[in-house]
Amino acid sequence: MSIRYIDEIENLTGKKLFMRVDFNVPLDDNQNITEDTRIRAVLPTLNYALDQKAKIVLASHLGRPKGERKEKYSMAPAAKRLSRLLGKEVKLASDCIGDDVRAMINAMQPGDVVMLENVRFYAGEEKNDVDFAKALANDCEVYVNDAFAVSHRAHASVEAITDFFPVVAAGFLMKNEMNYFEKAMKNPIRPLVSILGGAKVSGKIEVLENLCDKVDKIIIGGGMAFTFLKGMGYNVGKSLVEDNLIETAMKTYEKARAMGVKFYLPVDCVVADQFNPAAETKVCPIQEIPEGWMALDIGPATVALFTEALQNAKTIVWNGPMGVFEMDAFSRGTFAMVSAVANSYALTIVGGGDTDVAVHRAGEYAKISYISTGGGAFLELLEGKKLPGIKVLEDKGHK
Repeated sequence: MSIRYIDEIENLTGKKLFMRVDFNVPLDDNQNITEDTRIRAVLPTLNYALDQKAKIVLASHLGRPKGERKEKYSMAPAAKRLSRLLGKEVKLASDCIGDDVRAMINAMQPGDVVMLENVRFYAGEEKNDVDFAKALANDCEVYVNDAFAVSHRAHASVEAITDFFPVVAAGFLMKNEMNYFEKAMKNPIRPLVSILGGAKVSGKIEVLENLCDKVDKIIIGGGMAFTFLKGMGYNVGKSLVEDNLIETAMKTYEKARAMGVKFYLPVDCVVADQFNPAAETKVCPIQEIPEGWMALDIGPATVALFTEALQNAKTIVWNGPMGVFEMDAFSRGTFAMVSAVANSYALTIVGGGDTDVAVHRAGEYAKISYISTGGGAFLELLEGKKLPGIKVLEDKGHK
C-alpha cells in the first residue's frame, strides 16, 4: 500500500492540522540551539500547509525527560528558532494536552502555528498510550507525520494517535526519506556499495545480514571492524571487540562471500596506548597492533583501499564513522572517507547522527545527494524492518 502525502489532501483551508515533527535538536548549556537541520528539514511541509491556509499544531519531543516535566527539555528554543525561519510567530503552548491547550487550538486562525510542549513530559507518549494519544489529538482534523527520525518508535504521537483522525498523511521530509531509500535499496543503480562504521557490531549485524543479498560491496570500518578481525585470527590488542558476536560476525562474513559480495576490512589503523586525545599514537598494519594498544581510526592504506572500492560505485549508502572522529588525532580516516564519498560519481545517501555530524564538520554536506534525518529509523529500514510510523501511514493513508 502506498502512503498519502500532504499535497494529496483536498482543501486544507481552515483545517486544524496536527503535525508530528522531530525537533530533537542539540542545545548548549544556555539552551541555545547549536544545529537546526531537523527544523529546517520540515520547512517545505510547513510552508505548503501555510500556503493552504491550514491551522498548524506542531508536536515534538526533546531529549529524554522520562515522563516528567523538566524545563531544560522545553520546546521553547525550537519554537523561537522556527519563528525566525518562518518569519512569523510560532506560539508555544504551556502543555501538550488539557483544556488550556484545546482552547488555544480552537482559537487559532488560518495560517496560525502553535507548538505543543514536549510530548515526552508524559509517560503515555513512550508507552503508546491510547488515552494520551486521544488527548493529544486535541480536536484536530488532519494528521501529518513528517518525523522520519522517530517513525521506528511505536509512540503515542506516532502510532496510536492515527486512530483519532479521519485523514492521515505524511509530509515532504518523509517523502524524501522514502524516495531516496527506495532508490538505494529497492531499485539501485549498480554497483551498490554499503559503508558501515561505528563502535559496535551489535547495532549493525541485522543490517549486514539484510544487505548481503542487496549490495555489491560492503566496507566495514570503525570499532565494529575489530570483531571481524579478531574472528579471522588477528591479535587486535585492546581494540573494541564484542566477543559474544564473533561467531555471528564470521557467519555473516561467510554469507556475504558466498553471495559474491566483496567484503572490505581495514588493513592498517591508527592505534593509541590509551583512549585519550593526548595519547601516544602511531600507524601500524592490522597484523602488528601492539599488545595493550587500541585501534581508534583507519589508517592511510585502508583509506586508499576503501577509496579504490568506491571508484566504480553508482550508489553509496553510509552509516557510521570510521573511527573516534570527535578526537582530532583519530578523525583523518572518517574525514577522508567523507571526501571520497562526496567526490564520487554516485548517488550518495548518508544516515545516522554521527555520520551526519562528520559530513558537516568536513564541510562536504552540499556534495552528498541526501543526508537522512534518522539514525535508528534509517538503520531499521536497512535491516528490512517495517517502521511503526510508516506502517500506520500505509494502512490508514487512503481510507
